[in-house]
Amino acid sequence: MSIEIKDHNKSKRVKIIKLKEQDLEKIIFPFKKHSITSLEYKPFSRFSLAKSLDEVFNNKLASSLTKILNDRNTGTAIIEPEINNKKFDKDFLVKLSTGLAYLVGNPNFDSMTGKYYARFYVKHQDSSDSYLRKAYTNLDLHTDGTYVKEKTDWLIMTKMEEQGVSGGESVILHLDDWEHLDELSNNPVGQQNFIWSSPKSKNIDYKVEHPVFKKDNSGKPTISYIDQFPEPKNMEQGLFLQRLSDCLEESKNKIEFPLPVGSTIFSNNYFWLHGRKAFKENTNLSRELLRIRGTFFN
Repeated sequence: MSIEIKDHNKSKRVKIIKLKEQDLEKIIFPFKKHSITSLEYKPFSRFSLAKSLDEVFNNKLASSLTKILNDRNTGTAIIEPEINNKKFDKDFLVKLSTGLAYLVGNPNFDSMTGKYYARFYVKHQDSSDSYLRKAYTNLDLHTDGTYVKEKTDWLIMTKMEEQGVSGGESVILHLDDWEHLDELSNNPVGQQNFIWSSPKSKNIDYKVEHPVFKKDNSGKPTISYIDQFPEPKNMEQGLFLQRLSDCLEESKNKIEFPLPVGSTIFSNNYFWLHGRKAFKENTNLSRELLRIRGTFFN
């Protein structure tokens, strides 16, 4: 009962954590103690579930994840469970994602769904007010939590299922690998307060103000940015955001890869940006994702 951690084939910053089927079978029984409803209504049950998950892996999964996520040289883990067996259904994936989250911190309330997590589809037809569900448009590089008052230290994205899919690869970029980091993080405009709002589907009825770039405790830049939600106050801010967007999307150091069904991307939200390439058109296209975002335990 040990976890296997190795480097991603496209970047040593990204760690792959393989969870073997024989080990996952050992958590089916303790997971059954917790229904999805109980996890949603009783926050303490999520900690119990997470503890069961850690115990299966000799109490090393929580410490390994926490170390990876907090290390500026890494900061992203991709958890790949062996779930070919039908015993591992979508409820199991919700519980596994919940357990992973509560091993490192407390999830934020997700106003979009009114829960500690969100599940949503990307399909062929879309009438939403956000790029999140628009299948045939690139979801440009961004961070999460730009338009809410809560801190967002990390995020989880789990691929629950997909069909009729071609394209739609995950795209991530480590801030320190970005060619224009010094230029734009040191630009005084990037350190000004920007107004950030959100479309109606997010169910947030307020706006927030914060800069794009800040410094962490070691003096290194962090970023809080998404292209759809800032409201530039003037020409200077508008042109800065256009330059920022262009430089991010043109980066040659973006990492692009397909995420296997059932797998989870777990990233530090301050120095990793994430996005998605456009899908190839298909009337049968459907992908379901689960999102959790939150803060580290103190």
